[in-house]
Amino acid sequence: MSRSALESKELAQQRLLYGGPTVSRPVVSHHTQVQATGQRATKISFPPAPKGYVAGVGRGALGFTTRSDLGPASQRPALGQKPGQDAEAAQGTHRESGEEGKGKKQEGQFDAFMGNDAGLFAQRYGDEEDREADEIWDKVDARMLERRKRQREENAKRDIEEHRRRNPKITEQFQDLKRELSTMTQNDWDAIPEIGDRSVKRQPRGKASYVPVPDTLLQRAAQERQSVSQIDEQGGDAHRGGMATTTTDLTAVGESRGTVLSMKLDSLGSETQISQSGLQSSVDPKGYLTSLQSSSAGGLGSFQQNDIQDVKKARKLLQSVTATNPSHAPGWIAAARLESDLGKAQKARALIAKGCAACPKSEDIWLHASLLQQTPDEKKVCIARGLAQVPKSVRLWLEAARLESPEVSGEQGRGDQATAAQRRVLRKALERLPNSVRLWRALVDLSSEEDARVLLRRATECCPQHKELWLALARLETHERARKVLNKARQTLPTEPLIWVAAAKLEEANLLRKRGALGAEEEKRARLDPETSFGVFAECGLVAKIVDRAVKSLKQNGAVVTREQWLAFAEDCERQRPQPALGTCAQLVKRTVGEGVEEEDAKKTWVADAEELERRGSVHTARCVLHHALSKFPAKKGLWRRAALLEKRNAGDPEVLDAILARATTYCPRSELLWLMGAKERWLRGDVAGARAVLSEAFAANPESEEVVLAAFKLEFENDETERAKVLLARARSQGGGPRVWLKSALLERELGDPAEERSILAEGLSKHGKDQEDGSSWKMHVMLAQNAECAGDLAGARAALERGRRDQPKRWQVWACSAALEERHGSCARARAQLEQARLRVPGEPNLWLAAVRTERRQGNHKQADALMAKALQDCPESGQLWADVIEHAPRPQRKSKSVDALKKCKNDPRVVRAVAGLFAQDAKIEKARSWYDRSVKLDRDDGDAWASYYLFECRAGLGGRGELEEEVARRCEEAQPKHGERWQRIAKEAPRSERGARDVLRKTALDLEANPIPRP
Repeated sequence: MSRSALESKELAQQRLLYGGPTVSRPVVSHHTQVQATGQRATKISFPPAPKGYVAGVGRGALGFTTRSDLGPASQRPALGQKPGQDAEAAQGTHRESGEEGKGKKQEGQFDAFMGNDAGLFAQRYGDEEDREADEIWDKVDARMLERRKRQREENAKRDIEEHRRRNPKITEQFQDLKRELSTMTQNDWDAIPEIGDRSVKRQPRGKASYVPVPDTLLQRAAQERQSVSQIDEQGGDAHRGGMATTTTDLTAVGESRGTVLSMKLDSLGSETQISQSGLQSSVDPKGYLTSLQSSSAGGLGSFQQNDIQDVKKARKLLQSVTATNPSHAPGWIAAARLESDLGKAQKARALIAKGCAACPKSEDIWLHASLLQQTPDEKKVCIARGLAQVPKSVRLWLEAARLESPEVSGEQGRGDQATAAQRRVLRKALERLPNSVRLWRALVDLSSEEDARVLLRRATECCPQHKELWLALARLETHERARKVLNKARQTLPTEPLIWVAAAKLEEANLLRKRGALGAEEEKRARLDPETSFGVFAECGLVAKIVDRAVKSLKQNGAVVTREQWLAFAEDCERQRPQPALGTCAQLVKRTVGEGVEEEDAKKTWVADAEELERRGSVHTARCVLHHALSKFPAKKGLWRRAALLEKRNAGDPEVLDAILARATTYCPRSELLWLMGAKERWLRGDVAGARAVLSEAFAANPESEEVVLAAFKLEFENDETERAKVLLARARSQGGGPRVWLKSALLERELGDPAEERSILAEGLSKHGKDQEDGSSWKMHVMLAQNAECAGDLAGARAALERGRRDQPKRWQVWACSAALEERHGSCARARAQLEQARLRVPGEPNLWLAAVRTERRQGNHKQADALMAKALQDCPESGQLWADVIEHAPRPQRKSKSVDALKKCKNDPRVVRAVAGLFAQDAKIEKARSWYDRSVKLDRDDGDAWASYYLFECRAGLGGRGELEEEVARRCEEAQPKHGERWQRIAKEAPRSERGARDVLRKTALDLEANPIPRP
């Protein structure tokens, strides 16, 4: 087939495929063939291409467009769009084809499983095993993420906090500067330079701009300075025909009126007027127009003018109430009270009389009618009329008896007759109301002891269900008769525990009365007897049996008495006066403290009960609870310690305390604390031999105890037995003692003045324990060796000792600080700075190192560098109390208040911050406030000697006017607290001789050092 035939056939296929209308403009396609075989070139023209046609798109190829093909609105055909078909039709066709052939994906579409390769491998999906493997791996990944979820969240939270701390917001960075704006004065604000107006910089220099003034402003100014002219017709003038003209300045008039009004208000506000009712009233200058009050003539009440209408409404309402329901007594009472408050006593009495006639059976209305009467006789007549109407009203009979008293009747000189009259009234009342306990009680109170006994016997017959009458009768009877009374009361009231408690107290009192003088000696022996729990549960007759029978009988009769109620009864027995019933208290605790308590919770519950009882002041009850717990748990050293501390805190018998500790070491021989407590108590009382005996027994029970050896060394050293102390430490070193033994040995040699032996012991101790990180004595030996060398003048040896200490104890900031202080003392400040900077890298987040660096710069006079270091320190340790205290002390005066506020927010109850704030108050001469803050600081930390020294120095300065007792009180409290810590306190205590290491001596020296050296010496 020729080429022309082939071309014709291709053209026909294209026309059949694409179709479309012909275009008049001929388009020459790339199929145009040019014959160049020597013949004339023949041009073959194809029909015009349809709209949107791209050559080769039918074969799957994508056409390209050159720059010359781009027209003003040319658009590339969408994927799958046929020539001559618009984009919307192509999309519709694509959707139809997608619905027909589900699962077929177009090239370039993303697939969740195949990814972007879905177009290439659309028919090459993975099999089920691949999908199952992917699901398993997904579950494994999810499980691993869940396991590390908490750690991941904590790390993220920590990273966020660290990021926020290192990159604070702009508002947080300038918060202190904003707060300081409140301290700026008007001069500071005026000194701020004005911002230049760049918008008018091109205006000519000689031309000025003006802003027109508003008309309202001009009008107001004219009104303020207005003058009014008027003609005075009566005050005529001879030259003007009897007419005068006056000019009035309204501004001056307004100012003068304001001045006069303010003067009146000031004078009235300073005066005090006493009204007829005796109440104090004054004019409020700020509420002059709203505080006008009108007092009633009678003085029984005061109402404002705007309350008059309310009074009228109330009167009408009460009139309506009494008219519609005249038998309603509260309405008559309210109406009478209203008139009485208004000062209309006569009208009130008339109303209450009508009420008594309308409601004769109401005791309230008769009582109120009695109150409205003027004289005692009228009151008695009124009550008598009420009793005639309501003869069984207890309140009316008691009011009648009260009216017979000499205080009410006005017969103070006839007290006996008035009391007899009261008794007659009450006896007459009891004839009508024999079952009234209130009447019996009132009559007994007015009678003598013998008459009261007879009356109470009759009262128990008339009111047998009231335990107060039985108990009162038992207190007045003899022992035998009281027994019978209580037995009868127990039979009448079988569910009342107080009757049993009263019987136990009765037997205990009878037993103590029989023992007499011999009871004291027997009680003293019982207190030292461990079998009776050191006298707590001593034998006390029938008390134990009565308590046991009480518990059983109450249970049998169905009475529910809780453990807390029994403990309350025990507390009442302890507080009984004049003679407390301690035996009954102990038996009640012993028998009932375990009621309803599980065995596994018993110890914890009893300890909590003892603490609460001691807090309420019931010391003996708490003692009984603890000793009962010890009887159940004798091997618990914590219970023994609490029992001993209870005796010590409440000034118990020292012999009983020694007996308790001796008994404790019998049950807990391996407890070093109990042995040491026993030895210390004897030593504090001056019994050195007894303390030695206790320590020897402790060493026999604990032969390898280092604590016992050190306690024995301290005992001998404090009593100037240096040879014994030396032997004890040498024996402990030979037996492989720890770092504390070597440290105490070196300290002993330093006290004895033998530096060579001290150096030898320190060197040997460091060779054995120099690298111990857990014990706090190893680094001290390095520092002591450096101090020994420095005292001997060997600076190189001191540096070598501290260098070894930094190498062996890299995490101990104290070694780094001592090394820097050594360099600063000898003039090498650059070395000190370098070592402190290296220390902050080794021990990050340590505020003491930052504070040492800041103080180094301040001692050298580099205050700007010190402030820069302090700012970095607060970023690294934002909650350090000592850093904030230093900031407050060295801040400029205008900034101290804001710095103290920030410090208290960051460290609310830090004693050092509180002490620094107290210093600010002292500088401002706010003595009382400073004293309260100093007192608060020493209460927060009683062991801080520097706080006591600051408090003492403040009182010394404040007491220059003659109040020296306050500083003496501070010294006494410091001596009781016996502080052991504090930066200055420890240094001065170590430098002082042994004879001057008492709390008072060190306190005075530390106060002097605070005054002489505001910045501590290196």
